[in-house]
Amino acid sequence: MFLPTTPEELGNLGWDRLDVILVTGDSYIDSPFIGVSVIGKTLLQEGYRVGVIAQPDIQSGSDITRLGAPLLFWGVTGGCVDSMVANRTAIGRRRKRDDYTPGGFNNRRPDRACIVYSNLIRKYFKRACPIILGGIEASLRRIAHYDFWSDSVRRSILFDAKADYLLYGMAERSAAILSRCLRDGSDPKGIRGLCYISNDVPENCLLLPSFETVAEDTNAFEEMFHAFYRNNDPVTAVPLAQKQDTRYLIQNPPAQYLTESELDAVYDLDYECDLHPYYKRQGAVRALETIRFSISTHRGCYGECNFCAIGVHQGRTVRSRSENSIIAEAKRMTTHPEFKGTIYDVGGPTANMYGIECNKKVREGCCSDKRCLFPEVCSTLRVDHGRQVALLKALRNIKGIRKVVVASGIRHDMVLADGTKGDNYLRDLVRHHVSGQMKLAAEHSESHVLEKMGRPGSEILLQFRTRFCAMNQEDGRNQFLAYYLIAAHPGCSEKDMNALKSFAARKLKLLPEQVQVFTPTPSTYSTLMYWTERDPFTGENLFVEKSVKGREKQKSLVTPPKKRK
Repeated sequence: MFLPTTPEELGNLGWDRLDVILVTGDSYIDSPFIGVSVIGKTLLQEGYRVGVIAQPDIQSGSDITRLGAPLLFWGVTGGCVDSMVANRTAIGRRRKRDDYTPGGFNNRRPDRACIVYSNLIRKYFKRACPIILGGIEASLRRIAHYDFWSDSVRRSILFDAKADYLLYGMAERSAAILSRCLRDGSDPKGIRGLCYISNDVPENCLLLPSFETVAEDTNAFEEMFHAFYRNNDPVTAVPLAQKQDTRYLIQNPPAQYLTESELDAVYDLDYECDLHPYYKRQGAVRALETIRFSISTHRGCYGECNFCAIGVHQGRTVRSRSENSIIAEAKRMTTHPEFKGTIYDVGGPTANMYGIECNKKVREGCCSDKRCLFPEVCSTLRVDHGRQVALLKALRNIKGIRKVVVASGIRHDMVLADGTKGDNYLRDLVRHHVSGQMKLAAEHSESHVLEKMGRPGSEILLQFRTRFCAMNQEDGRNQFLAYYLIAAHPGCSEKDMNALKSFAARKLKLLPEQVQVFTPTPSTYSTLMYWTERDPFTGENLFVEKSVKGREKQKSLVTPPKKRK
């Protein structure tokens, strides 16, 4: 069933009032890929009455008031994408399109959506029950953070939104416990994965430099970020405290990761895999095209690319679903009236991390002195693609499935590091799971730029390319690689972009088209470099292109000029 979003639907369910109302910057797609749907269905399973208000009109109370006030709490999220990223390009221009809005027009999601929606609730519900922030926008802005769009350090979004609590990360367990606490009248401040505001600092908290200090001192900001990043692992993290005004932000340690059976249960919930009828009549939502018939196999990423926030939000430990759960989901897809035989993606943040994790990390937490894949793949990780090879074979043998595509990015360095099953995995991709092209996040060619990104060197990319091309030639297939590239990353100059263009022409035999200008998003090491103009690991000063003109030029040095129509 869909979660109700109109008074008529409440009546049809026989509900006179909701326990929880979730407010989101996306249209309401009921899918395991959509955070509001996952949290809503999880709480529904726990026995709570949950409704959704998607993309409410912020100029009136018509939308925000139509379901009344919830008994327990309002849950507020900017949606699947930070609202500033969704609305603004890397050079500050307003985006015209929004893949999560009916009709594709970017006209429904406000900037700083969590703050705007929280204010909207208080405007029309003077005695509002608790407002809980969640989703990626809240998760990545939970402490003092550099905000690219205002070019300043901002307070925790919990303070700016004047909300009561913030749940960060993948919050199914935390949301269920919080709901229970609010229902029973017990104190929720001990819940893992929770942030709250306090007048004093509880015992055992690590005190971070204050907002006032980090807003003025880049050294203090760097110190704060290191401590914040280190304390994102549920095995080793301690509570954090940061003074924001006269009060403190308190961040409890992250919630314990879901077990395999618990993760399976989340994905086995009753999702419609469709746009809610109330919003469908407003137009199609492009995001549904790709996620309706795609399967998420795992969560988390230990790639730790410096420009990526997945590790901070989903965690640096990979948690995989069981093969039975994934196969059952695929079989359900074949019964959908709109299924045409193709599963458009089977993967996660990085597809080929499925079923691969370091046992030491699971027991003792992430290493503080090294990373799993950079500067090289750690031998303790023991990369073995065997489990994914078996899963993909089982999926393509299901009756009614013609094609299973692996469209999520893969780590090509992991394929090369797997001396036992790496070739088998790549050969299966080439023969069965590539839809014309395979996309690789090459990012750059110059070693010093790749080092700042935390990415493997270009020689690894070329080795993978050679192997991929040879396998295609052996099988008589005309498939190719497409490369994601980044311009204007900290440490990258115009000279480096010219070198990238030359590398692409000589070694990759192409003129790059998929080049994006680096966007400094909250809570990443690359954003820390952008703000401080310093390498946080070595202390060396960095060249950082910050002018709009310079950032655009870096991209234009590599990409072909657009043809006039």
